[in-house]
Formats: sequence, structure tokens, C-alpha cells
Amino acid sequence: MAPEVVDLSRLRELAEYSHAVITKYQDAGGAYPAAPTFSAYKGYAWLRDGSFTAEGISRYGDVPSADRFHDWVDRVLRSRRAQVDDLRAAVTRAETPPDSAMLPTRFTFDGADGSDPWWDFQTDGYGTWLWSVVTHAARHGLDLERWRGGIDVAVDYLVTFWDRPCYDWWEEHVEQRHVSTLGAIHGGLAAIAPYTQVAVRDVAERIRSLVVAEGMHDGHLTKWLGTAAVDGSLPACVVPFGLVSGAAGTATLAAVARDLDADGGVHRFTADVFYGGGQWLLLSALLGWNLAAAGDSAGAWRLLRWIADQATPDGDLPEQVPHHLLHPGSRDEWIARWGTVATPLLWSHGMYLILADELGILSEKA
Repeated sequence: MAPEVVDLSRLRELAEYSHAVITKYQDAGGAYPAAPTFSAYKGYAWLRDGSFTAEGISRYGDVPSADRFHDWVDRVLRSRRAQVDDLRAAVTRAETPPDSAMLPTRFTFDGADGSDPWWDFQTDGYGTWLWSVVTHAARHGLDLERWRGGIDVAVDYLVTFWDRPCYDWWEEHVEQRHVSTLGAIHGGLAAIAPYTQVAVRDVAERIRSLVVAEGMHDGHLTKWLGTAAVDGSLPACVVPFGLVSGAAGTATLAAVARDLDADGGVHRFTADVFYGGGQWLLLSALLGWNLAAAGDSAGAWRLLRWIADQATPDGDLPEQVPHHLLHPGSRDEWIARWGTVATPLLWSHGMYLILADELGILSEKA
């Protein structure tokens, strides 16, 4: 059998396994756990992680599994209606609610806040879910009214608090306004705009104007407003969230590849000390997704193969790998604190499915 045939078979088998491992661990109520065995993630579901994972599952063709996830988010957000109403009322009184009063970034499977402390105020997941549910519904011809209650809560929350500093994708720097967070909110509001009476297009344009004015350096997007640094999450602002395109998008992908791509594995950011600052599989898939959309199929295939090479013998994809650590001296302290790296990470598997689909090798076997 020709090597290229063997390679393609291996990549397709990993896609099938990715679907299997995601659905195996999906909670009966619909939540996708971040990682089923990792101490700090076990028992929790993030809107950001789950929404990207649901996109991979939707692309795979497993409509019932993705539906159950969106049903779960809808129930969780509808249960937060009064909380969001109270937060918005405080703003109308010219009050600033504390971070502790805001919606969490992760939930228990029954929709409650976690019982242990976390870096919980992050708004990007709410925008990412709006983008994910609209995209899923459009792909499969579904009625968005099924999730209208949750959609309305997410829209009201984001329209009110889109410009408030919060933690980034990595639970860091609560004092900053992060470009990837703004990109996710933009993407969600732009996606839902045709399906809501709320003036979300105006907010999306305000986000774009703010980022263009304060979140760019040397033609590319930056990690947060007012810095020159980049972050591995920034490609999401190009595809799928559409915050920038054209020259700014191209420059952003180039900057991420230049500063953070080490032989196929993409780092989060240069100062990353979490588990030594390894290479994240999901960020490699995100960059590959963008390269594929931009017509660089060779670059996208290189990243897909790199991700597949990091799978365990059983096929599990970890959160990150330690082949090219940015700060190796910090790795042992995280292992002592939380154990070995999260494996499997469902977000890694979901992003693999997205990139595999972009490259045309995703078999619909659901």
C-alpha cells in the first residue's frame, strides 16, 4: 500500500476516534467535559471548549450529539436570566458589578457554579457559543428557536459587558481587554445578527473599530489592547470570527507562525509557563484551519499530520506536548500541582475534526 494511502487512513481513523472519545465522555445532560480525568478540569464544562468541540461534532455529522450540547447551554443560560437582568439593571444605575457577580466561564454538568476557586470571569465563551449554535443550525437546516431563550440571555449579557476587561482564553490578565475575547464576541454577535431584534451589528462594528484602533501592531492583531505581543488564539479572529480579513488577517497569521509555531506545534504565548509552555494541539488546528481557508493546503496538511503524531497509542490527544518547552523549569511544579497534562482533551479532538473536515478527509459515520 502506498505511503500516502496509509497516511490518509491513519488520519481518518483518528477522526473516527475523535468522534468516539468526545461522544463517549459527553454527559447525559449534553455537556462536553473539558477533560474526563484531569484533576483541575474533571466535572466541568467550558462554553468556549464545548462550542468548538460541538463544531467538530456537527461537521462530523453527529447532529444529535451537537444538539444535546446546545440544549444544555440553552438550559444553563435560561437559568441565568434573572442574574443577567440584575447585572444589567446595576449598569443602568451606573453601578459596576464585581467580577464575582458575573457569569462563570465553566459550569458543573448540572449548570451550577464550581465549588472551588477559579479565574471565572471570561466573556469569550458566550460569543463562541452564539457563533457555534448559529453555524450548527445553518449547516443542518435547524430552527434556532429551539435555543432562543439561551441565545437571548447571551446576547443581552454581551451587549452590556462586551468592553469590560476580563480573563482571557487562558484564565490570565483579568485587567486587560483581550483581542481574542473581543473577536469571539464579534463573531457571535455577527452570526446572530440576522436572527435577533437587538442592535448587535452596531456593537460588532464598535468592537472592530476598537481593535483596529488599539489592538494592532505592525499590521497584525495583538494579544490585548495596547501591546505588541501576539497570542496563539488570535487566528480565531480571522477564521471563524471574521473580526479582520485581508492584509490584517494575513499579517496576523504570519505573526503567530513566526513567534509561536515551532515545527508544527503552536504555543499559546512566549511568556507561557503552564506545564513549561508546551505546544498546544488545538492551536495548531486553529492555525491550520486558517491556512486551509486561505488556500495554503500544504501548511494545513503539515499541521494536521503534526497533531496526529502527538496522539497516544490509544489515540487520545493531549492538551499540550513538551517537545519544545518555552520555560522548561516551570513544568515540574504544575505536574506536582495537578498531575500530568490533560489527556484526552476533548477540545483538542474537536479541533482535529474541524481541520480534518477543512481538508476534506472527514468521513461522516455518525
